Amino acid sequence: MPDEHSELREGYAEIGDQRLHYVEAGEGPLVVLLHGFPEFWYGWRLQIQPLAAAGFRVVAPDTRGYNLSSKRKGVKAYDVGLLAADIQDLIHERGAETALLVGHDWGGSIAWEIAMNHPEVVERLAILNAAHPRKLSEGLKTQPAPEVLVLLLLRPP
Repeated sequence: MPDEHSELREGYAEIGDQRLHYVEAGEGPLVVLLHGFPEFWYGWRLQIQPLAAAGFRVVAPDTRGYNLSSKRKGVKAYDVGLLAADIQDLIHERGAETALLVGHDWGGSIAWEIAMNHPEVVERLAILNAAHPRKLSEGLKTQPAPEVLVLLLLRPP
């Protein structure tokens, strides 16, 4: 049975011109869970309570453009550097200097960006189902993008 420290709390963080929705549970060192595409915080629902019960303070935000967080017009508003800055600011907004970052899929790309450009806020880094940016860049130069392969497979005969 969950105690009061592992119950989900919802909130919003005002980050610059963004409003990020998040859920939070637990007390202790901060763990930030970054969702993939096209998910939102709910993709981490099965991991939040066990991490909180293990003594961590867990924050799972809806990143910019997803679910209940702010949605901006234009592709430039979703640059990975801006998304990383949102999360760096969220860590500070939640009262922490550093966090254990866990990123899945697109959240993994955001986590890589934070770790490479703002290592001072990263205590530990876990990446699930996302390539290191250098390897991703190399792979995209030598192989067609997955979307191109899907289009080729789905084209009429």
